[in-house]
Amino acid sequence: MGVVSNNSDSDGSVQNCINGLEEKLDELRGLLGKTNGDPLRIVSVGAGAWGSVFTALLQDTYGQFRDKVQIRIWRRQLKEAVWDADIVVNGLPSTETREIFEEISKYWKERITVPVIISLAKGIEAALEPVPHIITPTKMIHQATGVSMENILYLGGPNIASEIYHKEYANARICGAEKWRKPLAKFLRQPHFIVWDNSDLVTHEVMGGLKNVYAIGAGMVAALTNESATSKSVYFAHCTSEMIFITHLLSEEPEKLAGPLLADTYVTLLKGRNAWYGQMLAKGELSPDMGDSITGKGMIQGVSAVEAFFELLSQSSLNVLHPEENKPVAPVELCPILKTLYTILISREQSTKAILQALRDENLNDPRERIEIAQSHAFYRPSLLGQP
Repeated sequence: MGVVSNNSDSDGSVQNCINGLEEKLDELRGLLGKTNGDPLRIVSVGAGAWGSVFTALLQDTYGQFRDKVQIRIWRRQLKEAVWDADIVVNGLPSTETREIFEEISKYWKERITVPVIISLAKGIEAALEPVPHIITPTKMIHQATGVSMENILYLGGPNIASEIYHKEYANARICGAEKWRKPLAKFLRQPHFIVWDNSDLVTHEVMGGLKNVYAIGAGMVAALTNESATSKSVYFAHCTSEMIFITHLLSEEPEKLAGPLLADTYVTLLKGRNAWYGQMLAKGELSPDMGDSITGKGMIQGVSAVEAFFELLSQSSLNVLHPEENKPVAPVELCPILKTLYTILISREQSTKAILQALRDENLNDPRERIEIAQSHAFYRPSLLGQP
């Protein structure tokens, strides 16, 4: 009798779970105006690791309700995949996002309903006119398609795609307008994948790109010092102080970003492709001349981010007061790690060993001082994120 009772409890739990998932699906279908017989169409554009895993999670969770939802990854016919999609997942690298969504916009000219777009891309472009500012993937999508920013969201967090696929516990944030972020957070949330929601779309996107910059340097330091814990901790102190300094330029309330940024940085340093790329460069198994698209790894987003952040923070219009020299300097002058990564990866004036020389420079400021400078001065530049 005990065995029968346990099976009944188990069957009941499974059925309750299925019912709960169907309720979440029906709720989202209702918000998107879907009627009976008209499935919710979710299409992922781009088949990188995170995009593929994210789509697989949705398929594993909701694929059983075939009459109510279709979940696909675009591989061949872009027009066929996206022209009637209700939700489009951007799984492309930031460097390809604009081009592909300009193509997609051609197929949406006749649309009556506006799609919802969830971008997974972490990366930025730099624009210097009319004033220096950052363009994130969601902004690229908006500019390419004309879709309102209200319908474009960013999903990111401290996670490694392969581990999420194997259902390691993880969390993420979906950021954007309240109209869609709250129902989508509920729809995406699973026992092993907790999704929170946040209104600060662009800043979270930028932070996702920023940590990739410093992850490359961390990989170099690890390889050059034979995984010295001491050397890696010295690097971590300097790179986090630079990131904190940069967040003070980008955000009026940078303290709110500290936890998410450090968590995302930590996991990327441990096991991300950008840190791996830095290691391979330092070991001589790869070189910057080989480009930033690596077979078996995909696009190394940190390379283009190094160039973008360096270009932006080199602009004299953003000058800040140097604490010791008491004169205005471009913000990049207070970011020696970023400057060094630029000379290694972009201008290619130095070898990877330059990252160690930068750490050992006797004139290098205590990282605590850089944080104090950021906290004690009004550095916030709203124009960097396109704010008035």
